[in-house]
Amino acid sequence: MKLYPLGDKVVLKQLEAEETTKSGIILAAKSQEKPQEATVLAVGDGKVDGKEIAMTVKEGDKVVYSKYAGTEVKLGEEEYVICKMSDILAKVE
Repeated sequence: MKLYPLGDKVVLKQLEAEETTKSGIILAAKSQEKPQEATVLAVGDGKVDGKEIAMTVKEGDKVVYSKYAGTEVKLGEEEYVICKMSDILAKVE
């Protein structure tokens, strides 16, 4: 099954949460903060209310998005985030 975003929406695959701190302390699952970094899996066509919005990301880009942005979706065993293009803050290179 594949997700096809509509309009100015983007499908993201969140990166895994850090399980240890930089100093080597192992974090419990409850204390692991979800990362705001993700990989773009699919991009909509950019049309909203008859206007075209420039989609500045493409499949495979690594991005940082707003902390409370988007909708979390679970398909099978995989979890995804669907958010608006405007919720993406930056590309990561």
